[in-house]
Amino acid sequence: MDATAQTLPRRTIAAYAIGSLGTGGFATLPGLVLVYYLTDTLGIAALAAGLVVTLAKIWDVVIDPVIGARSDHSLKATGSRRRFMRLGGLLLPIFFILTFAVPAGLDSVPSVIWVTLAFLLCATAFSLFQVPYIALPAELAQSYDDRTRLLTWRVVVLALAILLFGAGGPLLRSASSDPRLGYLLMAVVAGLVIGIGMLVSATVAPRGRPELRPQPAAGVGHNYRASIGVLRRSQPFRALLGTFVLQGLATGLMLAGAQYVATWVLHSEDAVTYLFIALIAPALFLAPVWGRIARRWGKERSFAWASILFGVAALSMVALIWAPGDWVYLPVALAGAAYAGMQSLPMAMLPDVISHDARRNGDGSAGLFGGVWTAGETTGMALGATALTVVLAASGYIVSAGNAAVTQPTSAVVGIVLSFSLVPAVLMLASLFTLARYRLRKSDIDAPIPTVEVHP
Repeated sequence: MDATAQTLPRRTIAAYAIGSLGTGGFATLPGLVLVYYLTDTLGIAALAAGLVVTLAKIWDVVIDPVIGARSDHSLKATGSRRRFMRLGGLLLPIFFILTFAVPAGLDSVPSVIWVTLAFLLCATAFSLFQVPYIALPAELAQSYDDRTRLLTWRVVVLALAILLFGAGGPLLRSASSDPRLGYLLMAVVAGLVIGIGMLVSATVAPRGRPELRPQPAAGVGHNYRASIGVLRRSQPFRALLGTFVLQGLATGLMLAGAQYVATWVLHSEDAVTYLFIALIAPALFLAPVWGRIARRWGKERSFAWASILFGVAALSMVALIWAPGDWVYLPVALAGAAYAGMQSLPMAMLPDVISHDARRNGDGSAGLFGGVWTAGETTGMALGATALTVVLAASGYIVSAGNAAVTQPTSAVVGIVLSFSLVPAVLMLASLFTLARYRLRKSDIDAPIPTVEVHP
């Protein structure tokens, strides 16, 4: 048995991992169906639909560093980050349901405004939970291998959440012949599950003694300067974040395009469920395997191999242009095997980066790192959906409202396939160059902190 296996309580690992029901659900379902809901149920133009998602994600980027700094201050003032996490878990289900509750008969412009405002509030609630959640591993686990173990099981639950929401969401939507009612049913069930997962995970946030005289919360401007400061002073953080943003862009593009591939390439709206099963089933079983590989070969090298595997799988799906068919589930499964490593390994590397910075600059910045990381991750995923809408508009995609039947031009189908295959593969290649600049190793993390002898 691994010597470190018992250093982190199982309850801590389980409670932390359950939070990924929330993070995985919110990252998956809006990315999968929101653009499609806007274009093919509300009849919104593709570029306008993309703008809705982009505005919400820009808002995320604006508020995440502030939430990160305030989370650090809350830790000092109260001894825990739970307050932020609980608030996010309580508010998100409300705003998630409102996002998919546009009244029937509402014109396109009011519909866009409704969804934009509701989704902005939903994104705010998510950030209140996500930013401190990302910061917790640096406080929960102290060693290189413990962090790998903690984040490996988080990714197992994340994969389960992606399968649950990615496959189950569309099934709930299809339970009603009225698309609007189907989306509302989906939002109610998904919103409640997301909120419960977040609230359970909030219980694992460590409780400590607050500072006797905590400093007043700094202003917003200081929060941004502090966030830029951690990005500037930590080269490993810049390399890891750059890699994760590029890969988030690639996976966000594929996630947003999955429903379009199912409908217009495989000619079955329900095929998106099988695409998600093919993607996530391998990830469920292989996330622990990537953890063992990382302990043997190192996180950074294992992460590079996972990225290469994902890129090769994505590139192979260019053939859908000429030969659409069920064979696509094989490369999707290969991508799923790689995706488990692409999620667990960088998330296990992030607390190493935070720990390395703390050795050099002192504790107390985990929330800042979490805020900048979440902003970067959000940017990548959002730009993926935006890039898809640009391709749809440029390739002549025809939007529809309700159950109206349309036929897409060949150019639109080709654009959908390239967005799902070639473009993500190129982005994965680019991410390997940024990953090569990450130079932290296990010896840097687990080395004892040097002490200085003081002689009288």
